[in-house]
Amino acid sequence: MTVNNRLRKLARDEEGFSLVFVAMGFLAFLSVSMLAIDTGMLMTARNQAQNSADASALAGVTALVFDDWNDRSTSGPAVQNALTAARQNQVMGGTVTITPADVVFLNDATGTSDRVQSTVYRDNSHNNALPTLIAQYFGIKTVDVAATATAEATSANYATCTLPFTIPDRWIENSDGTGTPDGPWSPSSTFDLWYSKGSNQNGGVALPNPDVYVPGPASQGGTGYGLGDKGLLIVLKSNNQNKVSPSIYNPWDINGTTGANAYSSNISQCNPSQQLPNGSFLLPETGNMTGPTSQGVNALIAEDPTNAGWNTDLNCPTANLGTGMTCLAPSGGIVPVPPGTTPRIATIPLYNPTVYAEGQQSGKSQPQLKVVGYLGFFIEGVDGAGNVTGRITPITAGYNANLGPGTASFAKVIRLVQ
Repeated sequence: MTVNNRLRKLARDEEGFSLVFVAMGFLAFLSVSMLAIDTGMLMTARNQAQNSADASALAGVTALVFDDWNDRSTSGPAVQNALTAARQNQVMGGTVTITPADVVFLNDATGTSDRVQSTVYRDNSHNNALPTLIAQYFGIKTVDVAATATAEATSANYATCTLPFTIPDRWIENSDGTGTPDGPWSPSSTFDLWYSKGSNQNGGVALPNPDVYVPGPASQGGTGYGLGDKGLLIVLKSNNQNKVSPSIYNPWDINGTTGANAYSSNISQCNPSQQLPNGSFLLPETGNMTGPTSQGVNALIAEDPTNAGWNTDLNCPTANLGTGMTCLAPSGGIVPVPPGTTPRIATIPLYNPTVYAEGQQSGKSQPQLKVVGYLGFFIEGVDGAGNVTGRITPITAGYNANLGPGTASFAKVIRLVQ
């Protein structure tokens, strides 16, 4: 065969050309593998990073509510809890980077500083970027992942499992019923808008410098109970229906369950049919309820398996759960009581003292008990006269957008907002 013939044959020969298609197909397969494997890994990492940021922001807000509302320092519980929660939620088996500077306290739409924003990283700038699996063969050795979340301690606008007695929300104490300056506010103060009847010739006349109540937290211009009142000791006494005082409680009916037995039962057990919205009016319970109060509170205390007590050093209700003294959470009415909780952390509805006082002044036959919030109360004990001793403690309650904004300055709803 001549050289020319050989060259012509080689030019027409297609043997081995399939290898070109195989090589091109393999390259396409690698590209698709890179897209499927590395993109899937990146999406998983992004979700895990968001979980880490979410956990961090929620932990920060929870610490504000339950530990210290005012401590926003880098060493404070809010920042430290946010850092710990973020690092416990790893991304693709690696710990995220987050520093105190990445935990930021923000204001909500009303200007209240009740938000915590956390940002977590796994990226090149923090020397912990995610290594790729297939893309590294195409020159993409690492990818950056970051996530941000914001959580908020929203004012509650409804509560369930509240106690069937109520006390007034906090106010600014200016003067007593004789017009004498009488500040500052204390659990034994009385809410006075008019001269006391019989105190002098001005009985029933408006005081020149009356006490002042504004619903809501101080940060929004309100005067109500705030998380700074945590640990305050109050002895609640049965109401004589002629005073408004933080230490005097009014019994009320839960969903029409009237009578001493129902009242006592509603103290010791959560009434599942009850949902108490902000702004609603309570129906006062008639009759002497001191005995049923004592019976209900004693039954509630008997349900507590932890034998909880108030710890002044930790400023919370505690029990020794085998690892030292531990702060307890509300049991939420669940029986048997879950570990780490106590039924003695109760929710007390707060009423508007101005509405109550104006109702008395106008001669209404029953107290006007308008709900403006909810107070956490750790019950330490009760005596035979129905006097309930306890301390203010943080709680969470509910939020329903259909009920309008909450004015509660104390009970909060912890939720993610971004």
